[in-house]
Amino acid sequence: MTNSSLFAEAKRFIPGGVNSPVRAFRNVGGEPFFVSRAKGSHLWDVEGREYIDYVGTWGPAILGHAPDVVVEAVRETAKSGLSFGIPNPLEVDMARLICTWVPSIEKVRMVNSGTEATMSCVRLARGATNRKLIVKFEGCYHGHVDSLLVKAGSGALTHGSPDSAGVPQEFANLTITIPFNDPEILAETFQKFGEQIAAVIVEAVPANAGLFLPKPGFYEGLRGLCDQSGALLIFDEVMTGFRVAKGGYQSLAQIKPDLTALGKVIGGGLPIGAFGGRADIMRWLSPEGPVYQAGTLSGNPLAMAAGLSQLRELERVDGWGRLEKLGQQMESRVRDVLHRLDKNYQFVRLGSMFCLFFCDAPVWSFADAAKSDLASFRSFFHSCLERGVYFAPSQFETGFLCLEHTAADLERTAAVLEQALKRI
Repeated sequence: MTNSSLFAEAKRFIPGGVNSPVRAFRNVGGEPFFVSRAKGSHLWDVEGREYIDYVGTWGPAILGHAPDVVVEAVRETAKSGLSFGIPNPLEVDMARLICTWVPSIEKVRMVNSGTEATMSCVRLARGATNRKLIVKFEGCYHGHVDSLLVKAGSGALTHGSPDSAGVPQEFANLTITIPFNDPEILAETFQKFGEQIAAVIVEAVPANAGLFLPKPGFYEGLRGLCDQSGALLIFDEVMTGFRVAKGGYQSLAQIKPDLTALGKVIGGGLPIGAFGGRADIMRWLSPEGPVYQAGTLSGNPLAMAAGLSQLRELERVDGWGRLEKLGQQMESRVRDVLHRLDKNYQFVRLGSMFCLFFCDAPVWSFADAAKSDLASFRSFFHSCLERGVYFAPSQFETGFLCLEHTAADLERTAAVLEQALKRI
């Protein structure tokens, strides 16, 4: 069994051979490898090759792969049943923990993915405000929700156009897409559409177009505009929630959104999502209110057990402090390599999240990120992969550190990175 033979077989039965598009390596060329097992900070493919992993299942593996505490929690919980379709005590434990750790969340509901969480936030915002328009930011990805799969139109204040076949233009017409980190256009948008805007949704830190940070004051201005107009502010913290801080990015920024979408880390590696916020808004949800949302596997006991064990372990070992130190060590090594090679590439980091942009100017928006040299990134990616270091197979993705990354991992990565960059 080889990676190529498995991929050929997969393409016979699965569209594109993968169950999520970026896994197909279309952005970098070549074929994906198939993982046989993972432990700590390393992966092994079906041909026995070992990789230092900086994808971490796209974020959830914050403790590392197959952490004993999570595996044991799932094993013990599974003995009592895999799914019930009726409330279980672990749902209450998880809801209590989220509401305690994230002050803006007074009530929370579990779902099965980040996409479900953002979709539900949008529906709830429209129901609670009795408005239709949604504002999102260029480069922010919120799952494959019809009304959020849009890109900017011909001008900054135009309605969006569908970014996928199968999304009716009528849906896209209800979404306004504007540049991130541009307070002037943001203010113009509210001036023109303010009384029609149900909500503004934003990745707390945009991390699906690489990684770029909000400029000082940007979120304070956004919060103020939402308050003035009656629009709700939705933070998509599917990536950043419990990854960058115990209270999510909103605790670092000291911004209190009205609704928050969560996922990834809270599931310990199992499918999960959650959304929550102000109690007066959450009361609009069925069965209390008229906004319908449901899910057969929501609050699944295995996902709850995995997530609770992971979050409690993070708190017990001061995971966020340790990850910040790891991030600093990695950043120092990467910048040393860039300096030695006289490369002016942009390295952006927030805690255990990072991105190396193959461009020379600072990256504050999707338009900045889009200036990256994709051919150079492709060469870099494959060069690293051949030497046993696995970064995300796209320039426009974020890398992740976990608590199991070691000093030896970082030293090896720096050496491989230097070799790869010398070839460009």
